[in-house]
Amino acid sequence: TQVLPYLEELARDGHEMSIVTFEPDFSSTWSMESVREQQQALLTRGIDWTPLAYHKRPSLPATLYDILCGVLFILRVHRQSPLDLLHARSHVPMIMALLASSLTRSAVIFDIRGLIADEYVDAGIWRPRSIVYRVMKRLEKVGIRRADRLIVLTRRLRDHLDQTAQRIDGRISVIPCCIDERRFDGSSAALPAAPLTFEVVYAGSVTGLYLLEEMGRFFLALVSLVPHARLKILTAAPAADTSARLRQIGLDPTQFDLQSVTPEQVPHILAEAAVGISFRKPTFSQIAASPTKVPEYLMAGLPVISNAGIGDTDQILQSERVGIVISELNQEGYQRAARQLLELWQDPDLRHRCRSVALRQFGLNEVGGRLYCEAYRQIDLTRQQSAN
Repeated sequence: TQVLPYLEELARDGHEMSIVTFEPDFSSTWSMESVREQQQALLTRGIDWTPLAYHKRPSLPATLYDILCGVLFILRVHRQSPLDLLHARSHVPMIMALLASSLTRSAVIFDIRGLIADEYVDAGIWRPRSIVYRVMKRLEKVGIRRADRLIVLTRRLRDHLDQTAQRIDGRISVIPCCIDERRFDGSSAALPAAPLTFEVVYAGSVTGLYLLEEMGRFFLALVSLVPHARLKILTAAPAADTSARLRQIGLDPTQFDLQSVTPEQVPHILAEAAVGISFRKPTFSQIAASPTKVPEYLMAGLPVISNAGIGDTDQILQSERVGIVISELNQEGYQRAARQLLELWQDPDLRHRCRSVALRQFGLNEVGGRLYCEAYRQIDLTRQQSAN
């Protein structure tokens, strides 16, 4: 839902696009026939796709092996058809791109999808100041310094890099996680009508950086004002574990629904809700976060309840009047936010305004595709100037 629409926009802008992905459980998930079918389907959209196997364990040797495979693949492709640009989405691909570019002389985009090392510490996966953390942060600095262009998801991360890194000016683009509005066209036909029930919906993971219990406690505060409210959670997490966590904080099983759905089903389910919710741990790493669920909620016409400190979400929700930001994750904060939400909900233009903001701030064509094309043109211009 993210990468392919961007590549299609770049292909339409005249770029010859190739993508290499590292696929988990490659041999059991993909047959040769299904690979060929997908490759052919992508070629009709102007995208050449090569899948490689992703190796997970043991962690460090597996990652080093994948990096080697990625570099060798780039060099092999470059010998057949010289590559002008290596676009690395996130940190490990950035390492591949920088190693390969020393031989291919290709330009490099470091597309920073988040502060990965800090996120892993915040999620409890890595220990603070561990060797792997320090190595990844050092590599991140190398990538920021050496890349021809940087792409970040938030203005907050751009400002942080401006203040802490050298030679950033002129090399950085802010492109939030955008969504293909075409996915929501069929689900937004009935936007003028309010939903039949006051349903709070959450879509995504319920572990790691995501605060399930806090979202449940906010919902309980809302129920004290709207007794018929319901909570719907769309997640692939085990239903029994998620249900137990919600019941432990006081939710009755009749008050919530748990569903595992496909991306294609999400727009229609969201359109039936009243409000979307997104709570994440408000740690340092979250200055770089652009939760995809937020523009999805808005595109479906839903105002958003979010906790403070997550990327640019605070500024967008408050300045555009399309949601409520909770600064304190406690009972008083939840009750105040619930009252503010009900007051906001009285605005008859709210659902239309949410969709308008989604298109203007996160639309694939007007924002994501356009800004990626501009970033590519800037690299072309810089290389032409250097050649002259």
